[in-house]
Amino acid sequence: MFAFRLDSRSGVPTYLQLVEQVRRGLLLGYLVDGEQLPTVREVAAALVVNPNTVAKAYREMERAGLAAPRAGQGTFVIGRADQVPHAVHLKLAAQLRAWVRAAQAAGLAPEQVRALVTTVLDDGQAPTRADAA
Repeated sequence: MFAFRLDSRSGVPTYLQLVEQVRRGLLLGYLVDGEQLPTVREVAAALVVNPNTVAKAYREMERAGLAAPRAGQGTFVIGRADQVPHAVHLKLAAQLRAWVRAAQAAGLAPEQVRALVTTVLDDGQAPTRADAA
């Protein structure tokens, strides 16, 4: 069964972290249409958060078309995202892990790595000293 994780340092509200994990799970094939999510109670206990927070996340997933409750059965994934092909995922994930290790070896903190990745995604390229001049 899918397991949620929280990053208390991210600044992103807990319920949105849960929603985003389901969205990513669909994109990467970790979750598939029809798969059951853990119950609100199970998630709240595992993450040590208020059950209302988890319920809010599940409502948001429903609103976003990612999951839907089934009376008496639980909440199930209903989204069908364009998945990254498995072979591509394996290859790129290995390259990304190597890049992250190189970034860490260069002394970058996790927040700096995230900022760099976001910049590349948003701008199409990383800023250089020449760009700053």
